[in-house]
Amino acid sequence: MFAELFAVMAPVFFGASLGFFWKRLGYDYPVDFITRLVFNIGTPTLILAALGNAEIDARSFGQTMLGTLLVLLLMAAGSFLLAKLLRKNWKVIISPMMYPNTGNMGLPVALYAFGKAGFAYAITIMVSVALVQFTFGAMLASRSGRPLRTLLRTPTIYAILIASVLLLTGHTLPRWLSNTVELISGFSVPLMLITLGVSLASIQVRSLASSLEFSLLRIPAAALAAFGVSQLLGLPPLAQSVLILQMSMPVAVYNYLFAQRARREPEYVAGLVFCSTLLSFLYLPVLLALMM
Repeated sequence: MFAELFAVMAPVFFGASLGFFWKRLGYDYPVDFITRLVFNIGTPTLILAALGNAEIDARSFGQTMLGTLLVLLLMAAGSFLLAKLLRKNWKVIISPMMYPNTGNMGLPVALYAFGKAGFAYAITIMVSVALVQFTFGAMLASRSGRPLRTLLRTPTIYAILIASVLLLTGHTLPRWLSNTVELISGFSVPLMLITLGVSLASIQVRSLASSLEFSLLRIPAAALAAFGVSQLLGLPPLAQSVLILQMSMPVAVYNYLFAQRARREPEYVAGLVFCSTLLSFLYLPVLLALMM
């Protein structure tokens, strides 16, 4: 069992470690360029490549997306209570509470743990989280007064729509386009892991005690919410396991970027990202052992 768990966690750990030590050694890393590359090209092509050829039927796709949205709703409601407990503004708490790292950490863990079948569910969950984060989350963090314009200029939204239509109608991309999208999407997960490590090395962490308290409260709440929703909807065992895994991921780095944009205690959110990510290397093997 240990060898299987290590095989699942090692790519994530070493991928993020590459970025962490690269930054700590003082080498340049164009975070803005890589972020734009992954955000505008990598993520959309990854969604198209995974969902466009996903081995998941429309019913399971719809159920998994509905389950994810319900868990996000429960986590949003819980953020108001948690904000009172931590004596924080709910606008600071709600995004880290709702949006786990289902992308650059959740996807590789799900892939190595559950294979291609589980990866299809993981992509569906990531798509659902991204859809809410880059609509509601972006509008909440917007300071320009033009959130709709920002939304319309987000390639990920169009990739989600196209992939969903392909999946629901049973159509596929032309072979030449499918091969191209699959090739380009290949850089997404490695770059996301490396960038995660760079981001963690760059974050100045404060108030670690409060961040640790948040993480210890959020993780079991997310797992229980995902389990309850999956039981309510009658999700297949594999979909249930992936939903619990994905929603139990640490706080996404994107929350820190949104906090920077909105100027809502970015240092505090950085601590949440840092602590929850470190904790994940302790609790994720235990969670995987229970589900695998």
